[in-house]
Amino acid sequence: MNFRSDNTAGASEKVLAALIAANGGAQAAYGADELTKRVERAFCELFEREVAAFLVVSGTAANSLALSCVTPPWGAILCHDESHVVRDECGAPEFFSGGARLIGLPGIGCKLAPETVATHLARLPEGSVHSSQPAALSVTQATEAGTIYSLQELAALAEIAHARSLAVHMDGARFANALVMLGCTPAEMSWKSGVDVLSFGATKNGCLAAEAVIFFDKEMSRDLPFRRKRSGHTISKGRLIAAQMLAYLEDGHWLDLARRANKAAERLEHVLLSVPGVRIGWKRQANEVFALIPHAVHERLRAADAVYHPWSPEWLPPTAKPRPGETLYRFVTSFRTSFSEIEALGAAGQAEPSGARRVKIRRR
Repeated sequence: MNFRSDNTAGASEKVLAALIAANGGAQAAYGADELTKRVERAFCELFEREVAAFLVVSGTAANSLALSCVTPPWGAILCHDESHVVRDECGAPEFFSGGARLIGLPGIGCKLAPETVATHLARLPEGSVHSSQPAALSVTQATEAGTIYSLQELAALAEIAHARSLAVHMDGARFANALVMLGCTPAEMSWKSGVDVLSFGATKNGCLAAEAVIFFDKEMSRDLPFRRKRSGHTISKGRLIAAQMLAYLEDGHWLDLARRANKAAERLEHVLLSVPGVRIGWKRQANEVFALIPHAVHERLRAADAVYHPWSPEWLPPTAKPRPGETLYRFVTSFRTSFSEIEALGAAGQAEPSGARRVKIRRR
């Protein structure tokens, strides 16, 4: 019963088959192959406009390269204080940009509120050589708390950012999960809402190692080919990344995978709530469930070999703060998560009848 992360799932069979098919023969190197060209055209169709798309193999590279193109070394990047670019990338955005400053802001459910961004921007003196100059706003969709910005919320944030000439970056590591939950188009959840550059994630949702940096204004991408090469992310056998992405996008496969993961999380939330004493930190929206679990229940789940992460309660709503004897935990589902695995978790969490012998449920 592994609910540690959607990174723990492998690639989908369709993606693996495409990778094997692309492995034969010989094609031009360093992204000059036909498969890479097809991916670039596919992204233009997907987002309903001309875009500049660049493939990389990790989300850290995608985020850091994207931000480095829109932020000078003396610039500041506003983001949520729990965002991946601040907490989980070992200073890569600062390194790739040559020293830009990351400014983490607060927000319930790991979401930035327009008024929070506006208030902080008002405190940053424009044009002062003594202060980092705000250059970008980075939002995560879905967020690190599994919450989702509505299209209206994205547009409001973008409007505030653009009024101060900030570029808007979206960390879309779970872009597909958010998209199927909102029921909108990729264009509506990106450039039509004011996003300038997108880190388009695929690895968490069925690829082996494939991400993309997508610019909706090609002029912003002018330096990206050189930055990508200099950082070691211009892969010689680029067709093997492109093959994954093509299979991922083909016939809506990426959306089907995200729906499976979200559906599993929906069931998981229901099952966890059926365990006496368990509460939910905030309502599930994508494929992550954050549950406040009594210590006794946690011990039963661990004894049954369930795997999941403890999480910081800092961004919980005031009414959902942990009570004595509770801890907040994160559970993540993937396209591979089975309903039987979820039901086993629920059974393991139930209180044992008096004198009952504990049965250890092992993950197969």
